Amino acid sequence: MTADPADDTRTRILRAALDLFAEHGYQRTSLRQIGERLRLTKAAILYHFPAKEHLLGALVEPLVADLEALLDSAQGQPTEQARWTVLEGWVDIMLAHRRPLGMLFHDIALVGRGDTYHRLMTIAMRANDVIAGPDGGRRDRVRAVQAVATCSDPVVFFTDVPDEVLRADMLDGVRRLLTPDAAPPPPRDLATAGAAVGSPAPQAGAGRRRPGRPPALAREQVEAARRMHAAGTHSVDAIAATLGVSRATVYRHLTDNNETV
Repeated sequence: MTADPADDTRTRILRAALDLFAEHGYQRTSLRQIGERLRLTKAAILYHFPAKEHLLGALVEPLVADLEALLDSAQGQPTEQARWTVLEGWVDIMLAHRRPLGMLFHDIALVGRGDTYHRLMTIAMRANDVIAGPDGGRRDRVRAVQAVATCSDPVVFFTDVPDEVLRADMLDGVRRLLTPDAAPPPPRDLATAGAAVGSPAPQAGAGRRRPGRPPALAREQVEAARRMHAAGTHSVDAIAATLGVSRATVYRHLTDNNETV
């Protein structure tokens, strides 16, 4: 008979704590409630976690460790490569830790009780340095701070958006922030497709904008649409609704495999 993992009880406690913190908040969740959910005594929980704040630290630790490892991996890379290693990796880590991140957002002040807060601040400063670049001035550093927010905050506020779609939107947003001149050009046929994302096509001979959904997709959104379609998990209608475009736009990007977005 195979023995249970040594940390099985500890893992169960962490899972139950995360569920209860998400339901009621950290402050309103007691160790007694966690014990009752698991049919454990308070003493059994204290054996693994001497205080409730240790639970919070343990839940946040994987997120913090992953961010530290990401920044370590970018060390020594050329400036532009390091910048996008951090930004793309940051988005992936935020999405991988959506639940603990949501809990941390609501109870951010609590991490100041240990060294987690100082580690998070160090991580943020390191990320800002990488994104701004070694020769970055004040404006570059301001944009670096904005870029980190672009790669973090939507995960908390758009909890109903699938990971794949949110990832595409977040990376599109940070690219537009840091490299506005590299935004996708307008589609070839303005009369039928409209202008680029967020800019309806102008009517010939008039200064008015054409109403309707934005008809073009950014590169990351096209890739997400194609992956969802290939996996068979979303119909064309569902993809269009998720990305906020028309069915015709989705069909155009699905069928035009040679386009450069």
